[in-house]
Amino acid sequence: MSTNTTLAMSSGIAEKIDAAGIIAVLIVDDVKHAIPLANSLLEGGVDTIELTLRTPAALQVAKIIKKEVPEITLGFGTVLTIEQVQAVVDVGADFAVSPGCNPKIIAESTKRGLPFAPGIMTPTDIEIAIQEGCRILKFFPAETSGGIRHLESMSAPYNYLGLKFIPLGGCNLDNASSYLQSNLITAIGGTWVAKRSLIQSEDWSTITNNAKEIRNLITEIRSKGQV
Repeated sequence: MSTNTTLAMSSGIAEKIDAAGIIAVLIVDDVKHAIPLANSLLEGGVDTIELTLRTPAALQVAKIIKKEVPEITLGFGTVLTIEQVQAVVDVGADFAVSPGCNPKIIAESTKRGLPFAPGIMTPTDIEIAIQEGCRILKFFPAETSGGIRHLESMSAPYNYLGLKFIPLGGCNLDNASSYLQSNLITAIGGTWVAKRSLIQSEDWSTITNNAKEIRNLITEIRSKGQV
């Protein structure tokens, strides 16, 4: 087992993600949307984002946000190659995640000091992640894999390790409570807060309202001592 624990508590990133409770997953096509998008999320109380590496603009958008809106905790998703690990480190990413669990990518991230949460869907995935030193894992795709009930059952043998999960894939305001009420969950992720179409149409007010809705829900659940 690796002696390095990615997304370790000592890094401070785990605390920020847990405090956020929500990671807005963003697909951004135009760099001009970087600042208004970040500000609209902050206005709604969402300060943690995952920029997916699915568009040519993603890295430049990250550079702008890191410089102009430093309050944002900025992560990258869809990190699939060693070259992408280097690229997101170079732009100052706070963390990264991937859809699957690739030991080579985890090892490269650890080598470069990049907090990393690999994607898991099976016990085998979990055991690979554990072997590589990971303790915060991305549960993907969450809903089509069976949702929180599947995660609770699958992760039960590993509960003594204190694993935490970030569910992505099908999460939305309607099912967020089922995840957030579980002690397994550090934060949920989803595109619904700032859908690609909303970003493209520059509908910043709707994005802010979506952010406020999930922030209010997280506050309500946590005030009841459920997480």
